[in-house]
Amino acid sequence: MKFLENIVHKMEPKFSKGGKLEKWNPVFESFATLAFTPSIVTKKGSHIRDGVDLKRTMITVIIALLPCLLFGIYNTGHWEMVAAAGDRSLPFWADQWDKIVAGLWVVLPMIVVSYGVGLTIEFIFGIMKGHALHEGFLVSGMLIPLIMPADVPLWMVGVSTAFAVIIGKEIFGGTGMNILNVALTARAFLFFAYPTSMSGDTVWMSGKEASVDGFTGSTALGDLASFMSDKPVFENIDVYTNNYSLMDSFLGFIPGSIGETSVFAVLIGAAILIWTGVGSFRIISSFFLGGYFMGLLLNGIGGNEYLELPAYFHLVIGGFAFGAVFMATDPVTAAQTATGKWIYGFLGGLIAILIRVLNPAYPEGVFLAILFMNVMAPIIDHYVVQSNIKRRLKRLKTA
Repeated sequence: MKFLENIVHKMEPKFSKGGKLEKWNPVFESFATLAFTPSIVTKKGSHIRDGVDLKRTMITVIIALLPCLLFGIYNTGHWEMVAAAGDRSLPFWADQWDKIVAGLWVVLPMIVVSYGVGLTIEFIFGIMKGHALHEGFLVSGMLIPLIMPADVPLWMVGVSTAFAVIIGKEIFGGTGMNILNVALTARAFLFFAYPTSMSGDTVWMSGKEASVDGFTGSTALGDLASFMSDKPVFENIDVYTNNYSLMDSFLGFIPGSIGETSVFAVLIGAAILIWTGVGSFRIISSFFLGGYFMGLLLNGIGGNEYLELPAYFHLVIGGFAFGAVFMATDPVTAAQTATGKWIYGFLGGLIAILIRVLNPAYPEGVFLAILFMNVMAPIIDHYVVQSNIKRRLKRLKTA
């Protein structure tokens, strides 16, 4: 590796200012610093010296996402085979290799398209502006496929990725300047531009119809939202919770967005992010608390089967856990103050369940709630800071 590193450093002058390949410096710098330590590093003085830079931070998030990705590939393959056979009773852990291959056939192209489109746009903007490429898309490029249904067309993945990178980030100045989470911007774009491709009974299993009793082809949230209509899928909420058991929902043995179904896999990622200091424990824990509180409040109101779903059930279905761990904690768009993070997370979880239950048109209210809180985060921080200033001034007058 040292041999390769020396070769890379010898090539550096050609890509530096005044070199023959100066305009390609953003591309060279990105790959060089991703693989090796930069040639110029801080060795003394007041600066913090650490082996972790933005690229390494993003890679840490990628590692935390791996359990969701790996399980999502297998789970997608399982439901592909279930839909093809029209038999929900197929054992989850049978024919593992066939399910892995089937899952890869669906998920891998989506990842390739997401990274291909997003990085190409990043390269173009980097070369046009003459600055180093931003590393934030290393995570966004993985998150976008993981929050999509299995059957979303690849061209839609590409279009939504381009929209999210250009409109959601680059027009604000690039990584660190965007006000909305990039991955959720891509999902929101598809949800409102092509709603039939983001919801319904078939999009979660590559368009295959299943016609056996007790199996609709929809997700747990889609079936749950049917209680707000005149023709609910299940007779009552008890039948629903038996069909989507708490354990199956926690482990992820249910259809849904590729990386969101397994709360167990999400919690492994959460442990990695909290242990490394990359993710905020305040936001994650308060997000769950806010969701549970709203669930309890709706249970107290009652009135229909949907409102009577146990509050803890809301935390293990849909993208609630995934949003709490990987979306709400985005360091760019989340609240920055310690107190603000508690408020931001709590309100995010509360609003997510509020939208999910009271507006059946948006059964997955998590992405809307987080985007709304992204906009409110600067206001929350502002009032937290102002409150601290007033308290200290009052203390000063008292002294």
